[in-house]
Amino acid sequence: MQRKAFFMKASNATEPVEKSDQSTANIEEDDEPPSSLPSPKLPSAAQKSNVHNSKSDLILLFPKARNVNTSPATRSFRKKYFPGIGNKLWNDWHWQVSNRIRTKDQIRNMLCLSEEETAAHENKDRLLPISVTPYYMSLLSEKDPNQPIRRSVIPTIHELRHSCGEADDPLGEEGQSPIPGLVHRYPDRVLFLVHDFCSTYCRYCTRSRVVGHGELHPNHSRLEKALDYIRNTPTIRDVLLSGGDPLVLSDDRLDWLLTRLRQIPHVEIIRIGTKIPSVLPQRVTPQLVRILHRHHPLWMSLHFIHPDECTPEAYRACNLLADAGIPLGSQTVLLKGINDNVDTMKALVHHMMKMRVRPYYLYQCDPITGSAHFRTPIEKGLEIIRGLRGYTSGYAVPTYVVDAPGGGGKIPLMPDYIAGRDDDSILLKNYQGGLYRYPDTQPEP
Repeated sequence: MQRKAFFMKASNATEPVEKSDQSTANIEEDDEPPSSLPSPKLPSAAQKSNVHNSKSDLILLFPKARNVNTSPATRSFRKKYFPGIGNKLWNDWHWQVSNRIRTKDQIRNMLCLSEEETAAHENKDRLLPISVTPYYMSLLSEKDPNQPIRRSVIPTIHELRHSCGEADDPLGEEGQSPIPGLVHRYPDRVLFLVHDFCSTYCRYCTRSRVVGHGELHPNHSRLEKALDYIRNTPTIRDVLLSGGDPLVLSDDRLDWLLTRLRQIPHVEIIRIGTKIPSVLPQRVTPQLVRILHRHHPLWMSLHFIHPDECTPEAYRACNLLADAGIPLGSQTVLLKGINDNVDTMKALVHHMMKMRVRPYYLYQCDPITGSAHFRTPIEKGLEIIRGLRGYTSGYAVPTYVVDAPGGGGKIPLMPDYIAGRDDDSILLKNYQGGLYRYPDTQPEP
């Protein structure tokens, strides 16, 4: 557990943790957190009181029950592959991270691999390592390689094919990084890549060139350099923590980082980008939520891509976060064969609304190297927006955006609802295709 000290404290569980077979082939050691990291000095209680109200901890009372509702698929998976692991360990996020499925032998033991999946496992040229939490693996179909969420985390041979227009860094982040791990694209906000570690790796990841390779360490000196840049740039009012997934930091380290950001006077908003409620909902503990609550105003951008991710565990995680007053939004990537139809997307946004997660962005998949099998035509995204607008709540309709290649930023795309102009009126087309006239006074010359 020493290697993971910066990411998590050792579990206090009394049940023994099964060690993964280290003799298994193709274990990506570079995916592991750094082996030795200095522990940043945590702020004293007096320092903390300067940036938040310490009494806020007394307001939040969360249930401590470890046995949460779960799906039949997860219960069946646990019984088959982890029969000796009790509820306490299974629901311990440290155990989930320590027992990630990462090798081809482990995956072959749990899934019937297709020819395309087998070919990918036999090729060592893939950019992104493999990692799936036991919890998320329990949601995957054992026999169907075309199951949407299985396609999102199990590699196929298609990701090894480089198509025209693709790039390892399509958004030009490297050219907009004044220091390693900090992207300053917009005048008033920065993207702070805390580290490059995720509990589960999405095969369409925009940062597959960085994530999982152990090159972006969350060590003290690098984080301090990023904090110094933010501190010395007064135009920055909004900081988005991403990576890797910031929530796999230990509670103490995350609290330290949020406290240091809160000590910078011009930082008004802190956002956290995470897929934890989807792939590792056990991480959302009452203790974590109390820490996050102390650093308001804090927002969270989640990442749901399919209704199959909206399990009882995900509902519980989102409810804990929402109950702490954290505004939740989802940034969903449009993916071919996964969520590229109106019915699937409507079911997803309805789940998110019930979880109190606002469908915020629908992202066109970035043209990263090896992503052609995931990318849809732009018209498909417009078709989905047309199929949602008017047919569900306005809150449930995300903004469809393309993150412009080369660092141009997010560009919103909308179906054309303006049919034309007639004298002093504008002709509008509603969601059913009906035409309506709105008196639109022309500006004086």
